[in-house]
Amino acid sequence: MDWPSHGSNPKNLYEAIALPMPEEIIDFSANINPLGPLSELKEKWKDMFLRIIDYPDPHATSLRKGIAEIEQVDPQSILIGNGGAELISLITRLLAGKNVLIVQPAFSEYEKSCRVNECNISYHQLEDPFWQLDIDQLLPKLEEVDALFLCNPNNPTGVQYRFEMVLALIDACKETQCQIILDEAFYDMLEDYRSFIPYIKKFENLIIIRSMTKMYAVPGLRLGYMVAHPEIIHRVEKFQTHWSVNSLALAAGEVFIQNTSFLHETRQYISEERRKLFAFFSKEGYRFSPTEVNFYLFRDPDCEDQLPLFRHLLEQGIVPRHTFNFSGLDGNWLRFAIKSSCENNELIKVLKKWKQPHT
Repeated sequence: MDWPSHGSNPKNLYEAIALPMPEEIIDFSANINPLGPLSELKEKWKDMFLRIIDYPDPHATSLRKGIAEIEQVDPQSILIGNGGAELISLITRLLAGKNVLIVQPAFSEYEKSCRVNECNISYHQLEDPFWQLDIDQLLPKLEEVDALFLCNPNNPTGVQYRFEMVLALIDACKETQCQIILDEAFYDMLEDYRSFIPYIKKFENLIIIRSMTKMYAVPGLRLGYMVAHPEIIHRVEKFQTHWSVNSLALAAGEVFIQNTSFLHETRQYISEERRKLFAFFSKEGYRFSPTEVNFYLFRDPDCEDQLPLFRHLLEQGIVPRHTFNFSGLDGNWLRFAIKSSCENNELIKVLKKWKQPHT
């Protein structure tokens, strides 16, 4: 079956699985903020709209400076991109033809972009049900590769790796002259996170990718940034298309970085909903990943094949993310975003209905 390679666009999923799409659905497949976009963004949208008559700043100067001030780095250490996907594509241009190691399971775009650039790809597979990073198993593989992709917190599991372990891994990569690409697309969903950005001055082999579309619920705008040593930024931005980030996205980014209360509100909301969901899952005997963010892996251990559960959910208008294109998961888990309280309650209701014939 030709499964969709990303979440969202549920119409494509229903067509792939040959099911009629219900009139009302709840899309749990896209990991964006359940609180929706900032109210300030809507308030300023009319004024921002006027920017479309001018070409966007190709250097994203204002947003770049704003992020640099927050992160206390040189603006030349930042590159603004058209979402994380563009930044991954630009980085893999830099790695063309080289040996790349991907810690799996992981965002499928790493492998896709590496293949486009004819990289030689190898994998380090983490094991369920905890998907913890064992650095002793990983270190010997660094001798044979030029670059390592690590997603922290991980997508699709939601697991956050220990700060000390990741720092030791960055140091080990430096010793073996291995570039490490640390994808932090969901870092701002974490309640407690220590940034690795201060370490880019010490580790020229470190590249950090961040998304602004997940926290601020604007995947249609496409916005993200990477942080690295200025020399790496200079090399990567040569591959970037002129005006790749539109004026509205740049203006929205400036609104985002001025609002910190929204971050705290989001984290608290997600934490409360996660506790509610996981209490229900535990009571009903479902299994789930030890996530610390706004999404999680999920399965019914009473069913060896999760496809019947997947179909049941779709029939009831609940749209999870399949995991057939996540290495090591192979469809044995489903991924759900944490949505609004009402939507999460609807998921609970449908999962109760699923359990009834099995009891």
